[in-house]
Amino acid sequence: MPEEASPQPQVQPQARPAPRPQGLHEQTVARLNNLDAQVAAGYEAYPYSYPKTHHTAQVLGEHSGELTPGDQWEQEIYALAGRVTLLRHMGKAAFADLNDEAGKLQLFFSKADTANFDPTKKIDLGDIIGVKGFPFVTKTGQLTLHVTEWQPLVKSLHPLPSKFHGLQDEELRARRRYVDLMVNPERREAFRTRSRAIRFIRNFLDTQGFMEVEGPTLQVVPGGTEAKPFQTHHNALSHDFSLRISLELYLKRLLVGGFERVYEIGRNYRNEGIDRTHNPEFTMLEAYFAYGDYNDMMKLVETMLNGLVKEVTGGSEKLVYQGKELDFSLPFKRLDFITALKEQAKLEFDPLDLAKLREWSDQHHPEHRKTPDYKLLDKLGGEYVEPLLQHPTFLVDMPLVISPLVKVHRGREGLAERADLYVGGFELAPIYSELNDALDQRARFEAQTARRDAGDDEAHQQDEDFLLALEYGMPPTAGMGMGMDRLAMLLTDSDSIRDVLLFPLLKPEGGAGEHVEEAES
Repeated sequence: MPEEASPQPQVQPQARPAPRPQGLHEQTVARLNNLDAQVAAGYEAYPYSYPKTHHTAQVLGEHSGELTPGDQWEQEIYALAGRVTLLRHMGKAAFADLNDEAGKLQLFFSKADTANFDPTKKIDLGDIIGVKGFPFVTKTGQLTLHVTEWQPLVKSLHPLPSKFHGLQDEELRARRRYVDLMVNPERREAFRTRSRAIRFIRNFLDTQGFMEVEGPTLQVVPGGTEAKPFQTHHNALSHDFSLRISLELYLKRLLVGGFERVYEIGRNYRNEGIDRTHNPEFTMLEAYFAYGDYNDMMKLVETMLNGLVKEVTGGSEKLVYQGKELDFSLPFKRLDFITALKEQAKLEFDPLDLAKLREWSDQHHPEHRKTPDYKLLDKLGGEYVEPLLQHPTFLVDMPLVISPLVKVHRGREGLAERADLYVGGFELAPIYSELNDALDQRARFEAQTARRDAGDDEAHQQDEDFLLALEYGMPPTAGMGMGMDRLAMLLTDSDSIRDVLLFPLLKPEGGAGEHVEEAES
């Protein structure tokens, strides 16, 4: 026999809990006056809960068959709650649209059947209300909830953006994400897709024997890639730390410690510019497994992404990104970096000859004259090769000079066993045969230190603790990193990384308390 619920404390209905501040916008004052009227009619201004039983989609789903005007199901009572996005009063009746997380449903209020009908005239667009009633079909054939009881839950103090124009300014959509999600349900669906993708990846790696772990975000020496970190100061330890720029080096320490398959999905922070594929705060997946190489990791990654695309599309191996159909069928294409660069840039010499490459670049690309020689290959590859890589493609055997943590290629001088996966024209996942020679790693770190001393603030810092770990011995290892935000861009057909970050980094606004004031519709 179920236990009786403990009695709830008696709470007196509240009017507004605080006096109105001065200088409120006239629309806000009008809405507060409507709240006062609802309180005067006997409603609580800000109730503590509401006994919701269903979502709108459940009501629609349970009556998804052929509908006939006049049908009604008075014995089926639903309690819903959500935001009012449309409201039309017609004398003794009113129609409204109720939006919740699952969708939208039309409501019908009538003076004859709805308890406390008159205060519905004080509902404003954007208000959150609770309703109870039964479904019926209108003369136009639309399934509607006939409201018998209702209750205001929260008064929205600002109007919704116009239904005809929405919230169209891209920066404002990112800055007011809560309004964007409120009025653009398709954006909510994009973030659901992102969540599904991360859940699929976790499940996939778990079934492959990987263990999910968490590394520190505050680090003494930020490492794992070439990037400028954000710095902070810890008062209790009286020491400066950096926010991590990569997950890599602490995951490798775990391989030294005896774990053979580890991964982390976590935030990285890089003090860099912002563009359509870069945000200073972003989410990465990094995964490492012992006794494999970059060929093994390429197979694992393409299998994982092939399954993910089929999961998101309902079975298809293809998805559309920015008007182009991308084919994720297996195996993904492999393209040699040096060969591709020579062909696309029409070079008549080996691109690894940096002296000749500098001479050619200064003649054909004077904008790169200040680019260090060792970064020219990366820059030119970005211009000549990367835009061509729309379908999933592994750009394999990258130059060693731009791969400081990767094993030397076992058969090609000057190259590393590194493959960068490109999709839609941008890099999605670098993949490596990881360097585990402690002395070689020390020498490469020392070369990076020399670059830092020469003014390159993105060069890798020397991490003595990591070097000590390698000296204990790390097994042969395959590794990879994958940008979850860029992956979400592909899966949701989003042109900008801002559209798949709930709260992207933005410059602070000049004025306090600004808000969207759009005409109500």
